Amino acid sequence: MDPRSEVLLRQPELFAGKLLLAGLPADDLLGTLPEAQGWSWHAGDQTSLAARFPGRSRFDTRMPEEDCRAAVLFLPKSRELADYLMQALASRLSGKPLYLVGEKRGGIERAAKQLAAYGKPRKLDSARHCQLWSVEVEQAPSVPDLHALAQSYSLQLTDGPLEIVTLPGVFAHGRLDRGSALLLEHLDGLPSGHLLDFGCGAGVLGAALKRRYPASELSLLDVDAFALESSRLTLARNGLSANLIAGTGIESAPQGLAAIISNPPFHQGVHTDYQASENLLTQAARHLAKGGELRLVANSFLKYLPLIERHLGPCRTLAEADGFRIYSARC
Repeated sequence: MDPRSEVLLRQPELFAGKLLLAGLPADDLLGTLPEAQGWSWHAGDQTSLAARFPGRSRFDTRMPEEDCRAAVLFLPKSRELADYLMQALASRLSGKPLYLVGEKRGGIERAAKQLAAYGKPRKLDSARHCQLWSVEVEQAPSVPDLHALAQSYSLQLTDGPLEIVTLPGVFAHGRLDRGSALLLEHLDGLPSGHLLDFGCGAGVLGAALKRRYPASELSLLDVDAFALESSRLTLARNGLSANLIAGTGIESAPQGLAAIISNPPFHQGVHTDYQASENLLTQAARHLAKGGELRLVANSFLKYLPLIERHLGPCRTLAEADGFRIYSARC
């Protein structure tokens, strides 16, 4: 069981009745707390929870409408996302408790200070490098407008400006990361057909691809609900359309793709996790049509080349700059 969940269950008398568990990991909490409901924005956790506890967890960027007597927030990595989630929960909990649980290295002590905007925070427990805090909501805020928290910026590309919209919690919120910037310069010559932006984030690569290859079908896949909503906003801002897929990894992608383009993630919360990226490299061939291409950008220190050549075939390095490399391999 996740250590944050273990800290919660050290206080069983606090967590009886109808609770909302926001951002809960895919563990046994819903089984241990039979009246609890889940709110998830991670497609992998939601898939597991929906299979084990049908109808008891919702995948969304917005808080479920059901009434609850208390809510527990599993602290996310992003401070901006934590701000939004705390306000969203507190807005519905006037006179009720809001609990905050997280890892010390994830910023739980800093985040707990933000609870003072709603009442007097109390530290309830500390164990397994995690802490549990609570506040009785005395000053309930207004319901936050998620879209009002979006940040926008413009990219000057060779085919004209591209407007990017990012929401709290999305990778490189409000700015263009160096890896994607390098890959944007090397999108020429892709095979025609169905294109996939894997780990789409705010839809930077996907929007650029759709504008450059307007006749190609485009899908954008991400594990995070806030990333998918950002991609939807980016596409709409630029008058573009594509398929949005909430998926746990490349196994959620369509078959028969002409190309997979990616700046693949390797962080899960505060932890480094290469599993999704390595699965992409080892399983991409199953989703590519004959002659289909995998083109990705990665930190130069990552040993991706042997994996790509083992599972797809000969791999070229198209570019290298600023600590990143662009790899290309065809089935």
